[in-house]
Amino acid sequence: MAKGYWVANVSVDNLAEYKKYVEANAVAFAKYGGKFLVRAGKHEVREGQMNNRIVVLEFKDYETALACYASPEYQDAMKFRTDHASANLAIVEGWDG
Repeated sequence: MAKGYWVANVSVDNLAEYKKYVEANAVAFAKYGGKFLVRAGKHEVREGQMNNRIVVLEFKDYETALACYASPEYQDAMKFRTDHASANLAIVEGWDG
């Protein structure tokens, strides 16, 4: 079964307040087995435009990745993010080739 991934590109406006989101989302990620593969590390944009923070999370499968996003735990965490950061987020199924 192919894994599921969250691929996010985030622009943080207030890092001190954004840290509350990071603390809160840990509850959902622990419950649904989310594993950070990329978490705002050093990067260089070669094409197009990206925000200042890139995140990739891995889940055991696509359905779990979707369930985590829809979960009450993650929806509660998002309340800490929306006023202090903007994001582009895609939930994708991994290639099982």
